[in-house]
Amino acid sequence: MRILALLLPAILATTALGQTVAPATPPPPDPRGSFTLTYENDLLTGTDRYYTSGAQFAYRSPSTNLPAPLRWLDGQLDRFAGPGEVRWGFGAGQAIYTPLDTQARRPDPRDRPYAGHLYGALVLQRDEGSALSTFEFQAGVIGPSALGEFAQNGVHDIIGVAPSRGWDFQLKDELAINAFFERTQRSATFRFGEMEADMLPSLTLAVGSVSTYAGAGATLRLGQGLSADYGAPRIRPALVGSAFFQPREAFGWYVFAGGQGRAVARDVFLDGNTFRDGGPSVDKRPLVGDLSAGLVVHYRGVRLSLSQAWRTEEFYGQRGGAQSFGSVGLTARF
Repeated sequence: MRILALLLPAILATTALGQTVAPATPPPPDPRGSFTLTYENDLLTGTDRYYTSGAQFAYRSPSTNLPAPLRWLDGQLDRFAGPGEVRWGFGAGQAIYTPLDTQARRPDPRDRPYAGHLYGALVLQRDEGSALSTFEFQAGVIGPSALGEFAQNGVHDIIGVAPSRGWDFQLKDELAINAFFERTQRSATFRFGEMEADMLPSLTLAVGSVSTYAGAGATLRLGQGLSADYGAPRIRPALVGSAFFQPREAFGWYVFAGGQGRAVARDVFLDGNTFRDGGPSVDKRPLVGDLSAGLVVHYRGVRLSLSQAWRTEEFYGQRGGAQSFGSVGLTARF
């Protein structure tokens, strides 16, 4: 909540400034689609606990006509968004969560449960030039069928790290359904010679059996060619940026720093199974915050992003304080 309180005045001020100085103008049609691979892991920062690994593949279409099932949904966005270029996309991802002590064969019941999450996603986005509206629907599975143990201990075996030993006590198998709506505003661009700066305030609403929360945050960027995207690609619940980019110049780059605060009503990875009783759970904190900083570089049809993230304690009794992890994203236009 402290992060949210600090960011909210900047969000409101930047949004207002963007409306008065930089009117919304839809970008030109984009005939090219994008593939993005994003990988997050706390081993990149020297730890192995809590949110320990995430991997996601995403496709975004050219800004062309939508498939028939998505046209109706696009029409519903009219009440939230202005005219713009529309893209659809799909993706797949996996997230892995473990307690602090991964060597105990019977995990501490007061610590975060073991859990894996395997999911697919269908996405609809409208780019107004100064704002991006995103609707995302995810469906998947939580539990042994999500292959968390297989993925984590397989990687540990390859890199010579001791396996996590408490996976027999992970969350049980169940269907995982979630929907997200996110609105990211792009402020007016401030120029300092050949350098540019802007801010990306963002509001997010998530509802489902996996997570239910409301979030607000902002990202400050400094570099060149900022209009190419809406931030570095990340994995939810972080500010996810954009899995596509549409460069106006052959080369662009920027450094960034930002944060997000979330009011959390439901987190299956802490609250325990939604549809089954008797599994592990802990007492979650209702207010969680993220901070992140990093670098994005794009050249012609390729974009590389590097991020460092810090996440506040997510449950009461969490040991070790805030968690940190690294994120790497690679996008290719075709």
